Amino acid sequence: MNTGNLAILWLIISVLAICALIFSLMYLRTRENMAMVEKGLNPKLRPERPRPAPFRSLKWGLLLVGAGLGLFLAYLLDNTLLYKVGHYVNKFSSDGDDYNGANVTIYFALIAIGGGLGLITSYRIEKRELLDKQDQEEYQNK
Repeated sequence: MNTGNLAILWLIISVLAICALIFSLMYLRTRENMAMVEKGLNPKLRPERPRPAPFRSLKWGLLLVGAGLGLFLAYLLDNTLLYKVGHYVNKFSSDGDDYNGANVTIYFALIAIGGGLGLITSYRIEKRELLDKQDQEEYQNK
């Protein structure tokens, strides 16, 4: 196929995908309205703002901090302990240094590990908060 045919094919697929997206959004909104009517709710009275999620900021913050620490740790490992694995001298290079990319996977792995540790920390904080709240309610009910 030449580029002209590929451009036309891409245009047709893009238009069809956009139309399918719009149709599915309208269909899902109609189904949601019908479900609200079946339950006896008025679909016109939707809340303007979603309810606040108190731990959402904590979760995102810890995820990003964990990913950032993982990236920083990967950078330190790549440029100190694993320098001879990922960097080598190429005699044919103009500046004498070349990077073969052998340590690229450590960046992705440590970002995922750091983000996962951040999410686990967020879970533990949320769980402790929930248990503290339940203990306070039980104490007040006694």
